[in-house]
Amino acid sequence: MLQNFLLNILLTFVWVALTGQLDYANFVFGYTLGFFILWMVNRSIRANTEYFYRVPKIFAFIFLFFYDLLKANFEVMKDVVTPNYNMKPGIVKYEMDAKTDFEITMLANMIALTPGTVVVDLSKDKKFMYIHVMYLTNKEEFKSTLSNRIERKLLEILR
Repeated sequence: MLQNFLLNILLTFVWVALTGQLDYANFVFGYTLGFFILWMVNRSIRANTEYFYRVPKIFAFIFLFFYDLLKANFEVMKDVVTPNYNMKPGIVKYEMDAKTDFEITMLANMIALTPGTVVVDLSKDKKFMYIHVMYLTNKEEFKSTLSNRIERKLLEILR
């Protein structure tokens, strides 16, 4: 997988050098072009294809996270701007599927970066995470959303 990533970056820089424009749009286009070239070459020789399944999952996760981030920001902004407070704070004990320290750290970062949620504590056996939620209407729905929408997709990328 690392070999394909490095080749993709190399093809990206070749594209940028050939076009003579070093900007974000050209870099992203070169990366995408290199990705499809490598995919076609590796598909024909039946090489390791893990990279070609993981990269789209990473981009999908990034877009999903930014959507959740914007949604949470608007919810907090609406509460700050309006005269009434709609907060229903609570602490949720969440059982994690993440096992390694890196997986737990990445999950905690994704939770903490979203406005309205903060990781308060982690159990000593690293099975449970305690999360303070600013707008908690249903604990089970929050746990299900966190499990299916964030943690499962994050673990698909990391494992």
